[in-house]
Amino acid sequence: MSTSIRHYLQFSDFSADEYAYLLKRAAILKRKFKAYEKYHPLSDRTLAMIFEKASTRTRVSFEAGMYQLGGSVVHLTTGDSQLGRSEPIEDTARVISRMVDIVMIRTFEQARIETFAKHSRVSVINGLTNEYHPCQILADIFTFIEHRGSIEGKTVTWIGDGNNMANTWAQAAALLGFELRVSSPRGYEVDAALAAVDGGRRWKDFDDPMKACEGADLVTTDVWTSMGYEAENEKRRQAFANWCVDARMMGVAKPEALFMHCLPAHRGEEVTPEVIDGPQSVVWDEAENRMHVQKALMEYLLIGKQDGD
Repeated sequence: MSTSIRHYLQFSDFSADEYAYLLKRAAILKRKFKAYEKYHPLSDRTLAMIFEKASTRTRVSFEAGMYQLGGSVVHLTTGDSQLGRSEPIEDTARVISRMVDIVMIRTFEQARIETFAKHSRVSVINGLTNEYHPCQILADIFTFIEHRGSIEGKTVTWIGDGNNMANTWAQAAALLGFELRVSSPRGYEVDAALAAVDGGRRWKDFDDPMKACEGADLVTTDVWTSMGYEAENEKRRQAFANWCVDARMMGVAKPEALFMHCLPAHRGEEVTPEVIDGPQSVVWDEAENRMHVQKALMEYLLIGKQDGD
């Protein structure tokens, strides 16, 4: 395949300058959406969405976003495609990429999406893998900027599982120049090999989640048991008992600190109702912003940088 094809498989695939453009572009596209301004730069383009993991926000945000840009969408799951019948992923990639203009995949191991991208004629976007969730972190950073301005130099605290979200936050911290603190139970820490950028480790580990939250500008978390790890649910429930974001944790963060969660949330487990439904929570803006940053991302991958607003 041509080396000129750009894929978005993990946060470190783009540069800080590209993120500066995408974040500004997302704001422009969001303004157009709020003003009911028709904007159809992708009127002749088709997005294929491949789901090997269930989704609500990823499907709606990509599908609605592509329609808003004037494009078309093809939705595939393992139940209604040959992916579920053991067709080699290389063959699926070769075929689908001849018929559409861009592909979004939500799957299990990162190796699956990397194999697909290697054999694709078009750009591939990671909608979520076990290892990374770059579109979500892009939306989170955009949401922070909307509410508090530049994230550079700020302190972000991750409470809970060292999962795909934590790995991606670590990559973002290295690229965009903010401090990341991570507090996870023993045995559930961030995997340094997955989270590093250019071999460098740019986050601090905290055994005590309260210490990690002190003076933070943003406190964020995720479910204790991600998809694919349901068999560990009870074990994780016990291990994570002290890693529930509550009013005490938010109380030691900065007074203007924000709370984020990628959703779906389990109130009373990883976060208390008073936090997620409280005044510092921006989870609903965060959820909507998936659509706007992904629109900027698809536009960029398909037709490049756009001038003006």
